[in-house]
Amino acid sequence: MKALLRNYVNGSDGSRVERTTSVADRRASALSAAGVANGFSNLIDGKPSISVKSLEVLDPATGEVLATVPDIDRHGVDKAFAAARRAFPAWSKRSWDDRRSIILAAIEKLREHRSEIITLLMAEGGRPSSLAEWEAASVLDEFGPGVLAQTLPDDVFSQAGVGLVTKHYAPLGVVAAISPWNLPFLLSFDKVVPALLTGNTVVLKPSPFTPLTVLRAGTLNVVTGGDDVGPWMTSHPEADKVSFTGSTQTGRRVFGSAAETLKHLTLELGGNDAGIVLPDVDVEAAVGPIFWGMFLVNGQGCITIKRLLVHESRYDEMAKALTKFAAQQKLGDGFDPETAIGPVQNRPQFGRLNATWNAIKRDGTPVLYRGEEIAGEGNFFPVTILDNPPIDAEYVMHENFGPLRSMIKYSTIDEAISIANSTDYGLGGSVWGQDPKLLNSVARRMEAGTTWINQHLVLSPNVPFGGNKDSGLGVQYALEGLKEYCYQRVIWAKQ
Repeated sequence: MKALLRNYVNGSDGSRVERTTSVADRRASALSAAGVANGFSNLIDGKPSISVKSLEVLDPATGEVLATVPDIDRHGVDKAFAAARRAFPAWSKRSWDDRRSIILAAIEKLREHRSEIITLLMAEGGRPSSLAEWEAASVLDEFGPGVLAQTLPDDVFSQAGVGLVTKHYAPLGVVAAISPWNLPFLLSFDKVVPALLTGNTVVLKPSPFTPLTVLRAGTLNVVTGGDDVGPWMTSHPEADKVSFTGSTQTGRRVFGSAAETLKHLTLELGGNDAGIVLPDVDVEAAVGPIFWGMFLVNGQGCITIKRLLVHESRYDEMAKALTKFAAQQKLGDGFDPETAIGPVQNRPQFGRLNATWNAIKRDGTPVLYRGEEIAGEGNFFPVTILDNPPIDAEYVMHENFGPLRSMIKYSTIDEAISIANSTDYGLGGSVWGQDPKLLNSVARRMEAGTTWINQHLVLSPNVPFGGNKDSGLGVQYALEGLKEYCYQRVIWAKQ
């Protein structure tokens, strides 16, 4: 995932493709090849399942209906959990190597449908092909195989007066996995793969805004539906664990729902990441990675930079460089090969961003840069960077999930740290400069689960990732992430 993301962020392929067909024709051809007209169903016990009611999935670039998916009822959810419970004894008794081989075979099968997956990610996510290709590759080529290469061996030791002690990690049972709309393929399978590998079974619910890629990819139990389905899953008596990625507000509701039956929880929630730019930064080298650290996935990322804190001595220089770089990125339809940044994924989020923009205008907050607006039915919100806004403004303190960011001036390192740590979030952060000692010192003072130095948004299946404060509970990835899907069984043997 690290190398792939860096390749995209740094823009190593800056070529422009000659436009020989219209964007509409290109979209229609790709969707036809991906089989969208064949329809989508839920999967329960590995078999297609439909519902009486359905939900429309909209194309964020055009506002048109892409497809319909089942709006499952409570009985359907019960069937999915019953199927997962029935499958658990046999699956959990398989060896680690057997489970790994089965999952690897499934990933290999998905690789045969890579082009369909990329097309669906472009269509339902509104993203350019390069970003859809990156997400598909992250799952199929790096994250999936990377997780499957890991093991959780028993920890055995002896102690005088105690005996031989074995710490063994056993699967919890049935996992309720709920994934968000911003990276639907990656943030579904980063739950499914470790859960299955450790011997659990899964009921997966993708976002109703972006369910198509996950339904096409399939696992044994995938359900789609409206606002009732999530609470049904998180409170379900057959769910032993809940793994959720989404907003902090929804995460609190998930926490309360799961608490009734004391379910195990992993919550990866919102963020308001700060990027601190030190006085000795190389602006020319840093501006590209910083921009994409702010605006990758059109700024719809929990660990994108939301607040860029720049030392007063370099503020004007960075502002000029960032504005120039932003102006070179085309906002548009992901099926246009010249597009670098696509639309906001869904209408409700588009409305929230516009409401925030109206508040900014009412306050008279200076704007460093705002791209051209695009008329029509698509959810196009131009890249917007605020120019040193008040640090306690509502639209600075809270997460903006979209292409709206703040550039803030600071005078001292202590001031920068204070601003960076002043929100209720603590997911990620980054520090940019050249002095290794100072970079490390600043990184250690940031109250974030992950802090990067001279980079941002770099993840690996071999490195744990989790949030501090209101940004989550538990961790994902690496051995620490695998243990989240297990309980620890300790065996004492008398010697």
